[in-house]
Amino acid sequence: MALIELDLTTRPDLTPTAPPPAYRYRLPGLVLAAVLVVVLGGAAPAGSTLWRYLGAVPPPGGAETQSWLVGDRIYTVSGSGGERVTTAFAVDPKPHQLWTVHYPGRVIGPDDIGFGGGQARQSGDNVLLSDGPATTVVDAATGRVRWQSEVNITPLPGGRIGVVQNQVFRDGTLYDQDSGDPGLLYFSSTGQPHVEPPVRTEVRGVDLATGEQRWTVALPGSVNVLFRDSDVIVVASDRLERIDGGTGVVQRKVGLARIGADRPVGGDLIGGMVVIYYGQSGSADQDVVYAPDTLTRLWLHKNPEVLLDPPSCGGVLCSGPRAALDVLDPATGRVRWRAPAAVDLGVLGDYVIETGASAGNPLRLADPATGAARVDLTGWNDEITGNGAGMPVVLRKALSAGRSAFGVVLADRDKVQILGASAGPVSECNANHAYVFCRGNDGLEIWAYRS
Repeated sequence: MALIELDLTTRPDLTPTAPPPAYRYRLPGLVLAAVLVVVLGGAAPAGSTLWRYLGAVPPPGGAETQSWLVGDRIYTVSGSGGERVTTAFAVDPKPHQLWTVHYPGRVIGPDDIGFGGGQARQSGDNVLLSDGPATTVVDAATGRVRWQSEVNITPLPGGRIGVVQNQVFRDGTLYDQDSGDPGLLYFSSTGQPHVEPPVRTEVRGVDLATGEQRWTVALPGSVNVLFRDSDVIVVASDRLERIDGGTGVVQRKVGLARIGADRPVGGDLIGGMVVIYYGQSGSADQDVVYAPDTLTRLWLHKNPEVLLDPPSCGGVLCSGPRAALDVLDPATGRVRWRAPAAVDLGVLGDYVIETGASAGNPLRLADPATGAARVDLTGWNDEITGNGAGMPVVLRKALSAGRSAFGVVLADRDKVQILGASAGPVSECNANHAYVFCRGNDGLEIWAYRS
């Protein structure tokens, strides 16, 4: 939920009680599959899944190191002080280096607040390398630096246009951190705290290849900027606008009136609908839902007061405490189903994932419309990765000696298919639609999988 001030290792024994059926030994990769079936009792057979070790790339070195899997590439970043070094590796058919680029790191001034981590994103023939809010755009083929931005860039579909926002504050409102004065603070896109809200926010479309400005829309105060395909949806304190991301033309605009003493304090896209949070001083007392195309108001829901331990419902529209947590239909506001007690919810692939509220352990994948259990996640207690609707969910669990086993839930199959296992200890794993990578003894180790 985005709220803003708008304007003012010992592993349990999982060995099955009976030996696996003999037909499994006739599958490709029978040795590894047989071992995994014995170790990972209860998982589905491997089927046609292929698990192939590709190799490893050196981990980044230095005081600050990160790595990301993006498509069929791995990007690593290292460096400290004023310089960053990013290296791109292709992972298939064997991992190999493509290029390395050096560029200035973000320098945090005495009045700046450090926020945001690193990230690599590819959009068309551009790669966006984030260092907190600062972003360096490089050529995907060569690594040549194209341009840099002090603030975050959100690329739109098509790889041509990116969107940035910048708050404009009244002179003399920068917060003196040495003073320690209490009160609300309002942060700029670069992390500078101010004691007053911004006078206006400028939302701009820029050419991703050059940084050239294509369009600008200015709105009073603070805003939330949401993205739906190529549309840019802006939630301000008094209005809701839908903007064409390619041209900056305002396609639709509606006013947001106060509801009693409540005013808009933030907004989000949930289940394809625009949800405006109303309240006071940052609390969301009620939700008002709008259609994303027409910006027609659809329904209103008053949130029950939850004073202690409110549930987490990332990407799921929910209402109530954990003991009576209802999942709502974003289009109508009707109750779809009630979640089990003591769980948190989130969106993962085409499912809703339920995790234990106290331990944070994954419990099951549920049907978003009915809440019916579709996949049992018992034992899959490490990284769980889903990359959006229609994408597979990749699972990991610990084996002995630091090794890990991997499984996948495909978008059209409600079961865990065994992929394979690491030969040695691994950690910090991630995955996408075709690859898995982890930090291991030999560097960043990479596997390909296919079903």
